[in-house]
Amino acid sequence: MGHKVHPIGFRLGTSRTWDARWYAEKSYKDLLAEDIKLRRFIQDRLGDAGVPRVEIERSANQLTLTIHTAKPGIVIGKSGAKVEQLRKSLEELTKKRVRVNISEIRQPETDAYLIAKSIAEQLQKRVAFKRAIKQAAGRAINRGAKGVKVVIGGRLGGSEMARREREVQGSVPLHTLRADIDFAIAEAHTTYGAIGIKVWVNRGVPAPAVRRVPRPAPAAAAPAPVAAAPAAAPATTTHGSSPSPSSPGTQPELVGTSAPVAAGRAIGDTPPGPEASAAQPQVTPGVPAPAPLGTDATRPDVAPNEG
Repeated sequence: MGHKVHPIGFRLGTSRTWDARWYAEKSYKDLLAEDIKLRRFIQDRLGDAGVPRVEIERSANQLTLTIHTAKPGIVIGKSGAKVEQLRKSLEELTKKRVRVNISEIRQPETDAYLIAKSIAEQLQKRVAFKRAIKQAAGRAINRGAKGVKVVIGGRLGGSEMARREREVQGSVPLHTLRADIDFAIAEAHTTYGAIGIKVWVNRGVPAPAVRRVPRPAPAAAAPAPVAAAPAAAPATTTHGSSPSPSSPGTQPELVGTSAPVAAGRAIGDTPPGPEASAAQPQVTPGVPAPAPLGTDATRPDVAPNEG
């Protein structure tokens, strides 16, 4: 069996804040008792205004009270007369300077305390408990709540034996600390006895804050890339030369030139003129080249000179 933890106290410091924001050492118990007295006084004084929360902040000589209410007009009054009268009453009670702030609750249908008080009032008026809890949960869902759970216990409907009934709509993740879970307790005093009411309201998981990162300044335009030189064609070596020993089987390349070297000419030689080109015999592929003049070794019809 697990232990039931208060949903608001479980989330203090993560998704909820404290309703009392002050610090004291030796006078802690006196200030805590004063906070309880102030909240009870405000609840009794403004019971019809629907006040679920009262935040208290303390300084050296001043009290700041923030009253959250669903009906700010009832608290403020005409031209602020009621809130001024309330401030003077609080100053007489605490013997300190008091500042009162009023905060309006935009969606009272999703506030757990106001839902519990509404169910308690209906039960005291003899409304059927199942109808009361279903209507309260449905209104909260229609106003944007992600989930609602209502549990009531006591002599429901005037039965002789007390029992518990519950109504759950949507999802209420009690273990998700990021979820905004509101919780409240109320009592309905009927002729058959007291009926306890507990309400959980899931308002959803708030979106994480977006951290804006400044954009860096645009960099200067890069210079246009230089076009690469065309690859040099392989050069033809002179007759009788051998390839380089460092790269066997490859032809040497000319550095700085893209035209192949003519066959039968060494690298660096001056290209022959038109006369030299005309004097050279034409070589046909597959036909042996003629022998130079003055030799008979290449002529098959002439016998070699033996003498």
